[in-house]
Amino acid sequence: MNKVVSGADEAIRDIPDGATLMLGGFGLCGIPENCIAALVRKGVSRLTCISNNAGVDDFGIGLMLKQKQVKKMISSYVGENAEFERQLLSGELEVELIPQGTLATRCLAAGYGMPAVFTPAGVGTEVADGKEVRQFNGKAYLLEMAFEADFALVKAWKGDTEGNLVFKETARNFNPLMAMAGKITIAEVEELVPAGGLDPDSIHTPGIYVHRVFKGGQFEKRIEQRTIRKKA
Repeated sequence: MNKVVSGADEAIRDIPDGATLMLGGFGLCGIPENCIAALVRKGVSRLTCISNNAGVDDFGIGLMLKQKQVKKMISSYVGENAEFERQLLSGELEVELIPQGTLATRCLAAGYGMPAVFTPAGVGTEVADGKEVRQFNGKAYLLEMAFEADFALVKAWKGDTEGNLVFKETARNFNPLMAMAGKITIAEVEELVPAGGLDPDSIHTPGIYVHRVFKGGQFEKRIEQRTIRKKA
């Protein structure tokens, strides 16, 4: 089945106001930047965004935050975005901070069709407020619900016309988990090849999980924190 669409604007055409989105990537690596740019152009609003982080002020999800398109952020790290901080402190943005492993596991549970998981992360902290705690073999675990996302937006290194995806290095962190978990998964790729053009043993996400795929435009290779050594 050919799942190729013409570009980002076509791929996100039916994302409505109030949708819940998963956005892949780790830091600024492997983020679906073409899809994000298309969402900014479309002006969709009141979004709930599930992502490892919230981008920076002028890149990634930070672009949507700047346009007041995000109602709620569900993330594990948000420390590089001044506009995020301003909206949080002013009460404009709802935020749910969760442990990074819990974020990954809730994505995985959704992809596997599991309604919930038990995890020891967060027991005895504010993360546990209002959640069921159960004992297993003398150890306390929190009940965490699987995510329910209307769309998952991911970025892959290579993909084929049937939606099979290959991720490169750090971009393999959250992207494969989220690609499995969205009700509709949209993938932007750096290189798009015909069906059969990928080594089957190298495929990280089978096309069965992917509904739309397109070749992205120019990808910006950002460095989140540049550290240099002083010249001796």
